[in-house]
Amino acid sequence: MAKQTHRIGILGSGNIFGRYVTGLARYPELEIVRVGDVDVARAKQAAADHAIPAWGDDAELYADDSVDIVINLTPPVHHARTIITALEAGKHVYVEKPLATTVTDGEAVLAAASRAGRVLGSAPDTFLGSAAQTARKAIDSGLIGAPIGASAFIGHSKAETWHPNPTFLFQEGGGPVMDMGPYYMAILVNCLGPVSTISAAGRIGIPERTVTAPERTVDTIAVTVDTHTAAVLTFASGVIATAQMSFDVWDSELPFIEIYGSEGSLSLANPNHFDGDVRVRRHGDGDWTVLEPALELFGAVGTREQARRGLGVRDLANAVEGGPHRANASFAFHVLEALCSVESSAQQHRPVALTSSCERPQPLYGS
Repeated sequence: MAKQTHRIGILGSGNIFGRYVTGLARYPELEIVRVGDVDVARAKQAAADHAIPAWGDDAELYADDSVDIVINLTPPVHHARTIITALEAGKHVYVEKPLATTVTDGEAVLAAASRAGRVLGSAPDTFLGSAAQTARKAIDSGLIGAPIGASAFIGHSKAETWHPNPTFLFQEGGGPVMDMGPYYMAILVNCLGPVSTISAAGRIGIPERTVTAPERTVDTIAVTVDTHTAAVLTFASGVIATAQMSFDVWDSELPFIEIYGSEGSLSLANPNHFDGDVRVRRHGDGDWTVLEPALELFGAVGTREQARRGLGVRDLANAVEGGPHRANASFAFHVLEALCSVESSAQQHRPVALTSSCERPQPLYGS
């Protein structure tokens, strides 16, 4: 992984900011030197809280020649514009998921990265964790035979109960497809390869959401995106997966992801976490078996350590130095197009064929 020191500026100091600060503290070669935010007072407070030496508005971050990597934590609807501005300022960029909110904007940021000659990476990076890599190793080694099908289930994050202003989750660029979908889609593409066609249906479950978070800044939210979607995904390999993505299912006993092969089944951990049990049950087995993790754990399972972020930034820093880039822009764009295709298929009531493809990222196990 990265061997030289990289100086990082974080754009956006909102809800997820602290997760990056604590996660990056594990890597001394990744030094946070500036916080930028359109709310300068918030940037100043974030810098003081975390002993970051410089703070200011977004323009000051772009202009800071000491910053070589920008971590973009702005709301999704601002991703394309802020990514392009940072790239044009000569920065490498790692952006929170999704890469953008439309395929057109995704194409624009890829073109900007190419023009600038800078490295662009994107969350989610949980597929770099031990759980997803353990599943990938099991599939690649033939443990469940040839993959045939898969299922994925996204339940409610219950953001109304803990986020002070979850409005963005229920408007354009949000919803279960664009908010939680990237974690699941990235895991599936990492394990099974690119998606070729998608057919979906969706609806708004509750038109107005009540926010009950203790420190809420809004009381109600008008919902403008589908909050319950079901999709059938056909992969280029021939694997067929079903996915349910919902902010209307508050409780369920369905597994997060299962992958079914000609010789057995895999049950995967929460795609929003880096680590967790991956179980296998081969045909004829009396019960499920927990697989040995293929990698060192990122954090203790069942603790807040699983909410930290940072593996994707370290992955980008490694790529800047010429190493393999796994959470790369091509992979992120394909995930984005797949998710946008879920939405467009549901809206247009017809199957959608994807125009992009990508390579499965190089596995981390054995590297």
